[in-house]
Amino acid sequence: MIVEDQSAVFDFLSNPSSYGAGVQDVERLDTHISAIFLAGDHVYKLKKAVKFPYLDFSTLELRQRYCAAELAVNKRTAPDLYERILAVTRQPDGAFELGGKGEVVDWLVVMHRFDQAGLFDALAMAGELKDELVDCLAGEIAAFHCRAEPRHLSSSALGIAETLAETSTRLADHGKDIFDQAVAGDLAKRSADIFDQVEGLLNERGAAGWVRHCHGDLHLRNICLFKGRPTLFDAIEFSDAFSNIDILYDLAFLLMDLEHRGLHSHANRLLNGYLGTIFSPEDQLRGLAALPLFLSCRAGIRAHTGADSAKSQLQADKAKELFAEARAYLSLAVDFLSPPLPRLIAVGGLSGSGKTTLARRLAPELNPRPGAVILRSDVIRKEMVGVDALTRLPPDEYSQESSRRVYDIILNRAGLALKAGYSVIVDAVFARPDEREAICELARNAGVPFSGFWLQTPVAEMTRRLEARTRDASDATPEVLLMQLAYELGEITWARVDSTAKPDAVLAEARRSLV
Repeated sequence: MIVEDQSAVFDFLSNPSSYGAGVQDVERLDTHISAIFLAGDHVYKLKKAVKFPYLDFSTLELRQRYCAAELAVNKRTAPDLYERILAVTRQPDGAFELGGKGEVVDWLVVMHRFDQAGLFDALAMAGELKDELVDCLAGEIAAFHCRAEPRHLSSSALGIAETLAETSTRLADHGKDIFDQAVAGDLAKRSADIFDQVEGLLNERGAAGWVRHCHGDLHLRNICLFKGRPTLFDAIEFSDAFSNIDILYDLAFLLMDLEHRGLHSHANRLLNGYLGTIFSPEDQLRGLAALPLFLSCRAGIRAHTGADSAKSQLQADKAKELFAEARAYLSLAVDFLSPPLPRLIAVGGLSGSGKTTLARRLAPELNPRPGAVILRSDVIRKEMVGVDALTRLPPDEYSQESSRRVYDIILNRAGLALKAGYSVIVDAVFARPDEREAICELARNAGVPFSGFWLQTPVAEMTRRLEARTRDASDATPEVLLMQLAYELGEITWARVDSTAKPDAVLAEARRSLV
């Protein structure tokens, strides 16, 4: 609800002369809570004088407080993007001025301007969201979550319970003309059932410090390329309930956004990149049991807020489009809560045989969404030593004892992910029969289907691939391959896959071999 007329300030900020020499035009963007003015090299963000149940910008004092809060929370992830807060003042003659000495009439957050084509949703729509960007983004989010302030809430499940109740009420309030109420009812029932299963886990994670002061609104439109790096911006500043959340719930918004757009491989790559760089990965693998509920919550919220937006549209075609999208979000929310039994897949073979390529291409196709957890021995070995994945290790870090510890970690983490309900792909050489038997036994003990693939290709092709590698976690060289060729592999009962062909053909052959 709008509680104050800010039209005079809007007019002032829409005038290029208000910003001094060098500003030729002003572009205005609006959300339901902000008016954003793009002028020259800067962005000026005005909070609208509105009051909602979850937000109050109704007074000048509150707008000043939340402008300062917005600056502070976003300096955590975008220190070079957010510049300062600035007063709009009134001179004695009644004219407005930026940062003058007269009466303060409103407050602005001032940001450096960036190319709108660098917004991650624009990159996604243009097909420019490359793997390297997704990897870098995963690292940025993980690093942010690592340094975010823990809240240690032993009753953190309460927030999710309240969100589920609010979503159920709002979907029902929109009525059968907007949402199929049978589908909405099915969502409420499934959500309640899964919440009962993970309530204890949510509270345990809160007590352990995994509820932190997060971003709170982490989707593609709130990420941009700034100075060549993925930058998170526009974090929630007005509600502790929205921002003091489980780190996996924060991540779930972005994963859900990618899934909604059909970017399944991007979502899977983001999840695996995050799990590979966040600290205490075992805790996060256990936490995956709550991820389907987190994803569903995010989609359910988008469903009812999207319907709200559609109802406020004056253009019939736009309203129709938004209603259709809201219904798609509802369907997605239900789908997230319908995961089939997970499965375990091992991809083995000598260095250069194409294990990682197959694992990455197969993982997004496995359920539940956003696909399988990938456990790569090369990455885990670097983590075990405490170095970056691209740091080369000396030969003594590849001893038999070191390799045994790597496989022990793999087995433990695979078991945690499977118990949480997620499929797993293990990417490792698996040269020893006992290593292959151990991964098969894990699947038997977990009661999940198992598929083992042994990739093979001519030595010349494996050598060529190793020589062409750049920026890869594997330290394997043609010399390492020569040593592997002398291994006593024993009987290999796994499905043999000719990995000489192009990746699409190798993937198709692996699919046909899945049991």
